[in-house]
Amino acid sequence: MAIPLRAFWRRISDGIEIQQLWAQFRIEARASYQAYSKEADWTRREGESGRKRLFRVIRGLFWAMMTKLSPARRVLFLIALVFLFFPDLKFTVGEAHFDIHDLAFPGGLALLVLFALELADRVMMKRDLEIAREIQSWLMPAAPPNVRGVDIAFATRPANTVAGDYYDAFTRPAAPERGERLLLVVADVAGKSVPAALLMATLQASVHTLASLPASLLELVESLNQYVCAQNPSGHRFTTAFLAEYEPASGRLDYVNAGHNWPVLRRSTGEIERLRTGGVPLGIMPNSRYECASTAVAAGDLLLIFTDGLVEAQDEKEQEYGEARMLAILDKSSGGTAADVMQQLMTSVDAFVGAARQYDDITCLVMRATSPA
Repeated sequence: MAIPLRAFWRRISDGIEIQQLWAQFRIEARASYQAYSKEADWTRREGESGRKRLFRVIRGLFWAMMTKLSPARRVLFLIALVFLFFPDLKFTVGEAHFDIHDLAFPGGLALLVLFALELADRVMMKRDLEIAREIQSWLMPAAPPNVRGVDIAFATRPANTVAGDYYDAFTRPAAPERGERLLLVVADVAGKSVPAALLMATLQASVHTLASLPASLLELVESLNQYVCAQNPSGHRFTTAFLAEYEPASGRLDYVNAGHNWPVLRRSTGEIERLRTGGVPLGIMPNSRYECASTAVAAGDLLLIFTDGLVEAQDEKEQEYGEARMLAILDKSSGGTAADVMQQLMTSVDAFVGAARQYDDITCLVMRATSPA
């Protein structure tokens, strides 16, 4: 009997140790609690006793959970709770007296049916999200472009099945009096999951369409902002973005920072330059004006473009990874390839976060110039 039980436990736990299972449960329980607690009123009202406040908060959490169910499932849930808490019911209707016992079993059965219905919904949603994730992966490059004099690596980790982060790297048609140009894009749509992923997909299509036209980088960004504003009339779903155009032959890097985290340009000498010139995030004001800046990139210089999910990654104590740790990794891996730098950076974040839940998408793009300007 011991062998079947052991096999059953391995199947249930996927072979994960008890400590890891408990850590995973704590992370998931904390995330669920935070999701429900946002809808409860935690403020202490004047003259309110601690008991009344506790009752009010519990009631708020209860209704926050109830509103996540359909009306039919709410009724089933209430019936199950009544049967479980009051397994023996006595009531009178007219002259008839009713005395019902042992309602705990049907109450537990009702909860099991409710669990099965919710689980079926989750399975179907997960399947749809996996398809969406596969489609989303098609929109972003699987491998860096092969451009002479440039070494590129990128990585992305969605907080959920689909993400609102976007990265890209591709060459643009040659412009008059300029050689081959490499367009680098990293963007972060406000929010997470499906709404952000849908806007990210439209952003990707717009970038490729506009980049095929004979327009400057500044014109591209301003046109992109107008398009994002048209898709976001409320202005709530804005997008931070960093777009750069690099010309390997001359070492010239033009860039526009639309409200994004300041990328790091680490010189081969160890000097740090932050690329901050640009304007407000995309999608806020259709008539926003942006500034384009230029800088020279020499052989050995390294550019890191990242989303806020990197520096704001938290450990179990809710401490942030921060830019200091990120810059320390760049110093430590100054002589490595772009892939080496990326690997050390992501390893460092993983070691810092540990078993804590990831709350935001993490996306990084590393470019190192390998030929003289």
